[in-house]
Formats: sequence, structure tokens, C-alpha cells
Amino acid sequence: METSTPLIMETSSEKNTATFTHLSTLTQYFIPFGNYIFPILIWSSYKDKSEFANHHGKQALNFQLSLLLYTLILVLIAIPIFVIVFLQNIPMEAVFNDEDFVIRNFNFDGNIGLLSIGATAVLLFGLLKIVEFFLVIYASIKASNGEYYKYPMTISFIK
Repeated sequence: METSTPLIMETSSEKNTATFTHLSTLTQYFIPFGNYIFPILIWSSYKDKSEFANHHGKQALNFQLSLLLYTLILVLIAIPIFVIVFLQNIPMEAVFNDEDFVIRNFNFDGNIGLLSIGATAVLLFGLLKIVEFFLVIYASIKASNGEYYKYPMTISFIK
């Protein structure tokens, strides 16, 4: 007689915990650093009780830490570029008319390449935040269905 390993089904409690771990990262829109604080609290409370919750907690935290790293890289690209372009154009003249504010002598011509790189970094950041939102929702759905999920392009900081 052939023996097979039994299929282990996650309980609804484990599914809910994993789902809330992913969804708790969305608190960043209301509470500063909520995308780190709440997943850490949930994951640390359940990591020893459930392998399923442990897996999803690690995934949520690794994804948030990876996004932090990607954001820092984009900031380190964009901010110096915009500061350099602004400082190169310091002898600009700002004029206040009755209802208008006019900046004269600002030269984009010599800086269009740098400004394009800076604008691209800002656009990538915006795209990253949109993709993050939808991936968190997708991971939450996977967890609620009892499936294991791994975020794409995530560095495994917590193993």
C-alpha cells in the first residue's frame, strides 16, 4: 500500500492572521511606519504558533524592507539631481507682480538630461507605491485562500 503525506490545511485563524499581516502594511497611509510596526507585532506574536503565519509575516516584512531600500535608492538619485540643477540656476530672478509669481533666468537647456533622470526616479517611486498597494491586496487574497505567496523582486532580509 502506498503512503502519501497528508495535506495540511491551514485553519481559518491562521489564514486570518496571515491576511491581516499583509493588510497591516497598508496602515502606512494613516500611521507613520505602520507598514513595519504592525506586521512585526502580528508576525512576532504568531511566528512560533503557525508556519503559515510565519511564512506570510516574513514575506510581508521582507517586501516592506525591500521597498524601503528601493525608495532610498530612488531618493539618493532624485534629490541630488534636483538640488544640483537648482543650485546651478541660483542667479535666477523672482518677480512678484500683482497676482503673478514669475521666475526668470532659469535654464532647462543644459540640465534636461539630469532633470529627465530625476523625473524618472520620481515616476518610478510613484509606480512602486501603486504596485505595492496591489501586491499587498493580492498577497492578502492568497493568504485568505490558504495559499503560500512570495512577493516578486523581494530581498530575503528575514529568513
